[in-house]
Amino acid sequence: MLNKNVLDEIGSKVNEILGSSPAKDVEKNMRAMLTGAFSKLDLVTREEFDVQQEVVKRTRIKLAELEEKVRKLEQQLNPPAEIAASGEAGETSSSYTQQ
Repeated sequence: MLNKNVLDEIGSKVNEILGSSPAKDVEKNMRAMLTGAFSKLDLVTREEFDVQQEVVKRTRIKLAELEEKVRKLEQQLNPPAEIAASGEAGETSSSYTQQ
């Protein structure tokens, strides 16, 4: 297998050759063009994305908690039909006995 020093030396020689060739100018131009294109796009950094992802996660949890609270409050205000029907039946029978 090739020695690490040999590979490093080959890499540095290739970089020297490319640094003094028109290929380096092409790379610079491509970088500038890509940087310009990316700046026109509405992109965010990975860090910003991760922060927003965490905010959305907490928001979903809070939404689920609030939905559960609303469901419980609705049940308290509007008891199920079976309980309401039995309660009404008891009231009507007691009102008939009082008359």
